[in-house]
Amino acid sequence: MDLDVFVTAHRSEWDRLDHLLRRGRSRTGAEADELVALYQRTATHLSLLQSSAPDPMLTARLTQLVARARATVTGTRRASWRDAVAFLTAGFPAAVYRSRHWWIPTAVLSTLLAALIGWWIGTHPEVQSAMGAPAELREMTRPGGQYETYYSSHPAASFAAQVWTNNAQAAAMCLVLGAFLGLPVLLVLFANMLNLGVGIGLMASAGRLDVFLGLVLPHGLLELTAVFVAAGTGLRLGWTVIEPGPMTRRAALAQQGRSAIGMAIGLALVLFVSGLIEGFVTPSGLPTWARITIGIAAELAFLAYVYVLGGRAARAGDTGDVEEADRTAELPTAA
Repeated sequence: MDLDVFVTAHRSEWDRLDHLLRRGRSRTGAEADELVALYQRTATHLSLLQSSAPDPMLTARLTQLVARARATVTGTRRASWRDAVAFLTAGFPAAVYRSRHWWIPTAVLSTLLAALIGWWIGTHPEVQSAMGAPAELREMTRPGGQYETYYSSHPAASFAAQVWTNNAQAAAMCLVLGAFLGLPVLLVLFANMLNLGVGIGLMASAGRLDVFLGLVLPHGLLELTAVFVAAGTGLRLGWTVIEPGPMTRRAALAQQGRSAIGMAIGLALVLFVSGLIEGFVTPSGLPTWARITIGIAAELAFLAYVYVLGGRAARAGDTGDVEEADRTAELPTAA
C-alpha cells in the first residue's frame, strides 16, 4: 500500500466525518445517514492501515475518529438497577456455569493437594520439626491455641471486613494475572493450599483435626469455592492466550477479560457472605454441627444458584459478557 496515495484518496472523507461529528444535534436526516456510512468506511480504512501500512500518527487519529463516530452512532447508555438484577440473576451465574469445566477440576486437584500436604506433615515428625520448635507447634495446636483464637482475635465486624478484603484480593489476582499464561494463578492457588495443608497436618498430629475442620468448614466451603472459581477463570484466560479458538486472539482475550471483570464483582459478593460467616458464625458459641450445617447450606445455595439460574441463562445464550451495545466494536479484518 502506498500510504501517501491512500491518505490523499480518503482524507476528504475523514475530514467530512470529523465535520459531521462536530455538528452535534444540528445534523439533518441525510447528514446522519452520511455519518453512518462514513463511520463504516473509516473503520475499514483503519483496519487496512493497521494490517498493511501501520503509521502511528495516522492510526491514532483514525482510532479517535472511529471511537467518536461509534459513540455518536450507537449512543450512550446508563447502567440501571435492571442491569444489576440481570447481572446477578443471569450474567454472573451463567459465567460461573460456563467455566465449570475449569474450576471444578481446579477444585478437585487443589483439595487433593491440600490433603496430601496435610498427610505428609501429619505423618512425618521430622517435617514438623523443620517447621518450628515443639513448644511453638504446641502453642499453635493446643486447646485455646493460635488456631482456635485466630477467629476471635478481633471484633467480628472488623474481622469479617479484613477477611473479605484479603480473599477478594486473592480472587482478583487470580482473575487479573491469568493473562500471564495462568502461571501466577498456580502460585496463588498453591500458597492457599499450602496454608490449608499445614493446618490440617499440624492439627492432625495433635489429635485435634476434628476441631480444625469444625473451624474451617463453616466458612471455608464457600470461600474456597469462590477461590477455585477465580483460579479456574484465570487459567481459562491464560489458555485463551495460547489457544484463542476461532476468534482473533485480541477478540478472544477481550471477551474473556470482560467476563473475568464481571466474575470479580460477583465473587466479591460471594466472598462477602463467606466473610460474614467467618466473622460471626465460625467463632460463635454454636455447636460444631450447627456451624458446619450453616456452611454446607451456604455452599449448596451457591451451587444451586450457579446450576439452576446459571445453567438456564447459559442455555439461553448468556455468556456473562456485557451487552453487545457496550462492547468495543470489532473492526473488519482485511483480506
